[in-house]
Amino acid sequence: MAKARVSMEIGADGVAVITMANPPVNALATVVIAGLKEKYAAAMGRSDVKAIVLTGDSGKFSGGFDISVFVEVQKTGDLSLLPDVSVDLVMNTIEDAGKPSVAAIQDLALGGGLELAMGCHARISTPDALLGLPELSLGVIPGFGGTQRLPRLVGLQKAIKMMMLSKPIKAKEGYESGLVDEIVSAEELLTVAKIWALDIAERRKPWTKSLHRIDRLCALYEASQKLYASRKEAERTAQNMPQYQVCLDVIEEGIVHGGYAGVLKEARCFKELVLSSTSKSLVHVFFALRATSKVPNLTGIGPNRRRIKKVAIIGGGLMGSGIATALILSDVHVILKERDPTFRGIKSVEANLKGLVKRGTITQEKMNRALSIIKGVLDYTDFKYADMVIEAVIEDAPLKQSIFNEVEKLCPPHCILATTTSTIDLNIVGKNTNCQDRIIGAHFFSPAHVMPLLEIVWTEKTSPQVILDLMTVGKIMKKVPIVVRNCTGFAVNRTFFPYHHASALVLHLGVDFDRIDRAIRKFGMPMGPFQLADLVGYGVVSAANRIYSSAFRDRIFNVGFVELMIQDGRKGKENGRGYYLYERGSRPKADPSLLPIIDESRRRASLMPSGKPISMSDQEIVEMIFFPAVNEACRVIDEGVVLRASDVDVASIVGMGFPRHRGGLLFWADTLGSSYIYSKLKKWADSYGGLFAPSPYLEERARNGMSLSMNSSPPKASISRM
Repeated sequence: MAKARVSMEIGADGVAVITMANPPVNALATVVIAGLKEKYAAAMGRSDVKAIVLTGDSGKFSGGFDISVFVEVQKTGDLSLLPDVSVDLVMNTIEDAGKPSVAAIQDLALGGGLELAMGCHARISTPDALLGLPELSLGVIPGFGGTQRLPRLVGLQKAIKMMMLSKPIKAKEGYESGLVDEIVSAEELLTVAKIWALDIAERRKPWTKSLHRIDRLCALYEASQKLYASRKEAERTAQNMPQYQVCLDVIEEGIVHGGYAGVLKEARCFKELVLSSTSKSLVHVFFALRATSKVPNLTGIGPNRRRIKKVAIIGGGLMGSGIATALILSDVHVILKERDPTFRGIKSVEANLKGLVKRGTITQEKMNRALSIIKGVLDYTDFKYADMVIEAVIEDAPLKQSIFNEVEKLCPPHCILATTTSTIDLNIVGKNTNCQDRIIGAHFFSPAHVMPLLEIVWTEKTSPQVILDLMTVGKIMKKVPIVVRNCTGFAVNRTFFPYHHASALVLHLGVDFDRIDRAIRKFGMPMGPFQLADLVGYGVVSAANRIYSSAFRDRIFNVGFVELMIQDGRKGKENGRGYYLYERGSRPKADPSLLPIIDESRRRASLMPSGKPISMSDQEIVEMIFFPAVNEACRVIDEGVVLRASDVDVASIVGMGFPRHRGGLLFWADTLGSSYIYSKLKKWADSYGGLFAPSPYLEERARNGMSLSMNSSPPKASISRM
């Protein structure tokens, strides 16, 4: 692997080209920062250097500061590990130097990379380069002057939007807003940047220091109004993330007291936020997400990835049409087999795409291109051209078996056979086939063209090549892949079935369902368990309860309450009646007519002492509902269902909406401590039974004072044969 370095080449024209090289994205590691200071000092000391062009190696500028440094700082609490980049490098070495610098940007300039570029006296970029300050997504604020220079280059409103959303913009948009000075091709980039650098040095172009500009800043009163509106929006959308309010405070400091004062406050606040619990959580999630693309003994050293050109989907319902939408948006040709001669599945795909166009997510041109590569069929004739088949029919084991038995004979021998089942054992699905090495689970979450998680489910017979190929398809579809071992419910549904059962138990202890939902939303979930049940529908909930009751009968809570709701004609959001009443244009309202049914179910369960509700705080509600899920996650790790504990964190966030700022289910649990969780579960198990019974994995870690996510030994089942 190439080592990080900074090089300098001085041309006959008097321009020194300083190049950052730190594959794969030229991150600003400590050695790179030191190298920049060294090369700048050398350039300043040479009389034959008139100006400097700063660029990156391998067709990239810089992806920003090396986030692994954050991890070390958060482990040790040693802030001295953070180098002084903002004042020492960006301000003193680059911006206030006696020779001008021009940034030559290609591919990306993100975070600290963009802040370096803004410290230069001009920015030349290729058209598709991505520019942005995503620091808030890591629990911190831009720390190298970004909160001060970006508003001075693009205006306050645009700068706030870029920082609050943490989303990059393309260089073309940057040019239109004033962030970029000229757009050129990659071939012309260095040439034009050198010309700009010399023109600035020789005063043919203005020698502009971004931090000193005020022409793009609005009047103080107007700025105050915009900042106030942004604070109110952040309160609404990011109430558990302090970095948003801090960022706005720092921006205001620079507007009121000047850019230098803003830079100093930014540096102080940046260091404070690095050690915050929010940043620790979000940095953990950042690395956990990256880890999902790596499978020991498979990725990097395993078989070569094959290109999947054509995918056949069986079933045009909600799931099938959603998967088809995601595939054609990723330029993968799709054959969609339906039973309906009116091709309702194709119509659903069109509706999905129109919805994305309406929201501005894709263009009409992109929609037309996508629709041109999907074909609706009523038989299997075209399956002979498929590289992969995805079965997306109802959860019926005999039906799935018959489909796979038939499809096996019609598809080419290399064709992957995937099932979208969320509950049925894959060995049962492929029981009657002769190609069980090609059978794999592709568990998408609905709606599949929106939800980012993809559980890739393998059995002992699944070929490593097939796993790798499905990971490749997931990457093409921009999904987050979690590779999991075959079991009932796989990783996400298996981990969270106790969450739903515990919610029902708390309800039967006398806590109102709408109060439970409010407590869970306040914790950070997008919706509470009862509103989620309404959304999923009670046919699905009832079927899942039967499956989990069969597989995990010693740790469930099921008193038949869902069946009482079904008997009362409640289907959830589908017919507007569940726990809540649903009317078009109105928010869901708790249904008072459900109370007699709840009272009857509570009477049957007989959990309330003397028939009186138990008093519980919001914290107790949250713990009693989430701790059983933590406990099941411990079993999932212990049984080797997931490859690493951090996969559970990713799955909980991306699949279930667990609050990202808490770092995922197990990361959050470790902030509370295994001993605390064990003691609570043990107490509840003594009172309410097996739903709360601590797993051996949890008990061992509590006894030894270990974290739940620490892998003290390899999982019981791994893909080591790869």
